[in-house]
This record gives sequence, C-alpha cells and structure tokens, in this order.
Amino acid sequence: MNSQRTNLLAVETSTDACSVALYTQGEVIADHRLAAQQHAQLLLPMIDQLLSESGITTSQLDGVAFGCGPGSFTGVRIAAATAQGIAFGANVGVIAVSSLQALAEGAQRSHGATHVLSSFDARMGEVYWGAYVSDENQHMESVIEDSVCAPADVPVPDAIAKAQWALIGSGSDVYSAELMARVQPGIRCHHISDCWPDARDVLSLALPRAHRGEFASPEKAVPVYLRNRVALTTAERAEGQRL
Repeated sequence: MNSQRTNLLAVETSTDACSVALYTQGEVIADHRLAAQQHAQLLLPMIDQLLSESGITTSQLDGVAFGCGPGSFTGVRIAAATAQGIAFGANVGVIAVSSLQALAEGAQRSHGATHVLSSFDARMGEVYWGAYVSDENQHMESVIEDSVCAPADVPVPDAIAKAQWALIGSGSDVYSAELMARVQPGIRCHHISDCWPDARDVLSLALPRAHRGEFASPEKAVPVYLRNRVALTTAERAEGQRL
C-alpha cells in the first residue's frame, strides 16, 4: 500500500478521553477531548468533522484502526462498534491496537519516554497494566502481557540496561504510591501524571500494519476486556459502584 495514498481513520474511547485521528495524503489531523461518559454523543460528529476537513468520505477510506482496550467496558465497545460499522459500510478492514500500547506510544511522542509502564484505573481496586519499550522503528512494543490485577501485584519487567521507566495513565494517577512501591525495588521509575490514550498514537501504531496490508475483516473488530466480569449486579449499581 502506498503510504501517500493511504486514508486511515483511527478512534480511541477506552478512557475519559474521546479521540479521533485521520491520516490522509501523508498528513494527520486529529481531535482529542476529555469528555467522560460523552463518547456516544461526540464520536460520530468528531469523525464527520475530520472527514469534512480532509475532503474525503468514508467510502474513500482504506481501513479503520481502533483502540480495542482494555479500559472502560462501555468505551471499548463504542470504539469497536464504530470501527466495525464504518468498515462494513466502506468495505474495508480494521486494525485493533491495544489502548495501553497507544498510551505508551503517546508518552514517547509527548515526553520522549522509551520505557513505559502503562496503567488504567480498572475500578474494583485493580489496574489494567502493561510494559512497553521503544523498538528500532521508535514504536512502543510490549515486553510483558497486558493484565488486570491489584496495584500491589502488577508484574514488573526486567531492568533493561538500567533504563529509566515512566509510569503513566489513570491507574498510576489513582494508585501512584502503591505502584511506585511495587515497581521501584526492581527498576528506576518516575510518575508522569495526566496522560491519556490518543487516536494519533493508535494511528501511529496502525500505519505500518496498514502499509503491510495487515487488516482484519470488520467482524473481527471486538473489544479486549482482560477482565471476565463485565457487568455489575443490581445491588452494586444501586450502591453506585462502577467497573
């Protein structure tokens, strides 16, 4: 696939951030907003606006990338369903990107971080967790399997060349003390607050795969939850609990 002729749309809604990005004619345009529980209302108008600005329609897309999770169950469903619907309508394929990986990619773009511990608040006293290291192409690649667990139980990657690791994401914002106590005996680490996954970074990770033609069929656009339990009981909802 010719990189200058690729039209690739990306969406990311796994957290409080609602984000879309479009690669067309070798350039990226994007819209990123912190808008908790507004993704269903905002996402399609944001996509329409980007397409309008670029002068293309969904029928001219070559594929759709999406942050597949983990994250908010509602959020990852919205991203997957939106990617699937647009891809079916345009008769193109999809590319799923880990939302934790996109978070790490953003830390490299914004902060120059090359070793990243990505975390989301998973509610119920747990975090979604992953570790990523920049590869030879300056993209963040996983060095441990993404997981969900208590902050005190997160797996710690091996110290690679005594690197300085960045601890980021809503999980680290909520549980910074617990996570730092867990990881610092093994590796050097510092906390960067207020980091969110961004569709620009979903796009960055998806583009090399798009150029290699690594698209899945639209029905493969499914969320990655990590946690088996995806709903609260009636009593738990009445108490105001959230997953």
